[in-house]
Amino acid sequence: MSRQGVKRIGHGGAGAVVRGNTLASFDAAVEIGVDMIEFDVRAWQGDLVLAHGQLDALLRDCPTLDQALSHLRQPRFGDVEVNVDVKSAGCEAAIVRALRRHGLAERALVSSRLVHVIDRFRQIDPDVQLGISVGGRLARRSQHWQDWRRAVLDGLAGGRFDALMANHKLVGQALVDAVRDRGGDIHCWTVDSRPTVERLESLGVSGITTNDPRLFAPVVVS
Repeated sequence: MSRQGVKRIGHGGAGAVVRGNTLASFDAAVEIGVDMIEFDVRAWQGDLVLAHGQLDALLRDCPTLDQALSHLRQPRFGDVEVNVDVKSAGCEAAIVRALRRHGLAERALVSSRLVHVIDRFRQIDPDVQLGISVGGRLARRSQHWQDWRRAVLDGLAGGRFDALMANHKLVGQALVDAVRDRGGDIHCWTVDSRPTVERLESLGVSGITTNDPRLFAPVVVS
């Protein structure tokens, strides 16, 4: 990880270098240097595919989850964790089975903005690491969050969530400290400027998700 202990997370792999949610983008991310690769998963026409939205799934040839996990279990990805961001409900059990089948369950963090999806994962596999994703005002309104901070912090304290995946604009020192005090991790998305990376590193966040992993300072090996 970076010198500050902050996980370098590639959004879709390295979306600023190669189109995200593709195997080529995963390759680019690991070549640049990341600690975790984030990618989107949704149900589409009877399969699980890597696509952010339905239009994305419709317009291009998306890798399947099995193809992605088979690619990521290669030895060169051996030190890289995966963040599976789940975009649709009803596929929780299938995702858990796929992670187990490919031997990646132990280094996976499953996240979603859908609370009921996270709860379903917890029921299926109590050991899976889970992150609740919280976005901007419009996104929070669509999720019917009332007091999202209290709900997330209570969820972290009670073991409902293991991590908060937060829009970086929501993140300040008080939130970082509150998450840490409850034993959780806080990952910030999606950061595409070096000054913002530096600000978040100074706050002591757990991880930073970016389309361009080149923004991270080179790792110094002592």
